[in-house]
Amino acid sequence: MGVNSTIVFADLTGSSRVFEAMGNVRATETVTRLTQWIGSICQAHGGRVVKSLGDGVFATFSNAAAATHAVIELQRYHHKRLMAWPVPLRMALQIGVASGEVLEVEGDCFGDAVNLASRLSDLAGPGQIWAADAVIAQMGEVGVRHRDLGLITIRGRSEMSAVHRIDWQEELTSFLTVPAALTPTRLPDSSFGQIELAWLDVRSMFRTEELPIHLGRVNDAQFMVNDPRVSRLHARIELRSGSCVLTDLSTYGTWVRFHGNDGPSNEIALRRGECVLHGSGEIGLGAPLSDITAPTIAFNTAGAQVQLSRREVAR
Repeated sequence: MGVNSTIVFADLTGSSRVFEAMGNVRATETVTRLTQWIGSICQAHGGRVVKSLGDGVFATFSNAAAATHAVIELQRYHHKRLMAWPVPLRMALQIGVASGEVLEVEGDCFGDAVNLASRLSDLAGPGQIWAADAVIAQMGEVGVRHRDLGLITIRGRSEMSAVHRIDWQEELTSFLTVPAALTPTRLPDSSFGQIELAWLDVRSMFRTEELPIHLGRVNDAQFMVNDPRVSRLHARIELRSGSCVLTDLSTYGTWVRFHGNDGPSNEIALRRGECVLHGSGEIGLGAPLSDITAPTIAFNTAGAQVQLSRREVAR
């Protein structure tokens, strides 16, 4: 019989670069110290370290609030630490959190929440905390600042999952202990009727009956972007259950950012994955949106005219 638990996977990114720069012995010592520190923070918040995973930690908590406060502390203090390190030696943290029934067998943990937390850690970018919908719901009146990333395909799950990015920056910590109403999970907008796309001086409108369409580098794509980083048929936009779904089909990946979620830490990276497009924002083809040279498509599903980003207008 399983017990309801909250699972945390905290992984260091960029460790291979550090091994090249420092050598195996020194890099191993550094990574080991960091993973031990991650474990100690989890334990200080009432968590149990299930195992160390090379350059990461797998921990379990009895409740979502304890796990959330632990991962926020991890990101805050690790970010301060990194500012004093040389750039080539910086290893950021990417963290996934999920709640659900967990089965413990001989000290190890198994269950859907374990698999989901691991997948969210893989998908989260450096310096990010991605949490499943159940984690946010369990926070109750103890508010936590988060952004709804919408529905995202998680490898190994038959249905798309509602995912949130937890904000951990210090200027937001005053909100972490104040009772506040939580933002409800965004459901697919059944009123979706059209999507407008714009790149450089190219602007196109597609109605639901015209979907699916492809974004790509060749004439077969309904929306063409001529850049060597863009695959021939890079991504697909289709109507599914009343929602506008973007699917990455590319070699180098697709990035999505919704307006109001500015900054590189708010990008969703899709690598053969998919997400629901809602409102307005930007789609980066073949390079992160944080790269100012990335071929960037502005999109709008709300009916208002697309506004090109400053970098696209400047080209």
